Amino acid sequence: AVVSTQSTGYGWPRLVVAVYGLDTFGRDVVRGYGSILFPVIPGNHKIEMPMFVPESTSLLQKFTSWLLGTRPEFVDPKFVTQSDGREVTRVRSQGNITISCNITTKDISTAGYVVESSHSKKS
Repeated sequence: AVVSTQSTGYGWPRLVVAVYGLDTFGRDVVRGYGSILFPVIPGNHKIEMPMFVPESTSLLQKFTSWLLGTRPEFVDPKFVTQSDGREVTRVRSQGNITISCNITTKDISTAGYVVESSHSKKS
C-alpha cells in the first residue's frame, strides 16, 4: 500500500519500479526502471509503465561493463522521478509493464480537491 498525507497535488504518490534479473553468467543485473504517478480518481485502474535501462556512452564502456558484469545502473532508483541530470542520461527502452491498482481517497476534500468517482456519476 502506498499512502500519502500531502495537502498539495505536487508530488502526488508515485510508484517507482526497479526490476532485476540474472544475465547469461548468473549475475544479478538491472532489467529496467520505471515510474508512474498514481491516478487521483478513485476506482480500479490499469496503467502502462514504460521501462528503460541506462546505457554506456561508448563501445569501450559497453564491452568493459559486459565483461566485468557491472552494467550501468542508478545508485538511487528514485533518480527516475527527478528532472535534474536526466537530460544527459542515455537510456534504452525495455518495453512496458502493466500496473493494476485500486485507488481510494479519504478526506481529500479537506485539502480543497473535488474528485468524482466514475461510479458516482448519474446517467
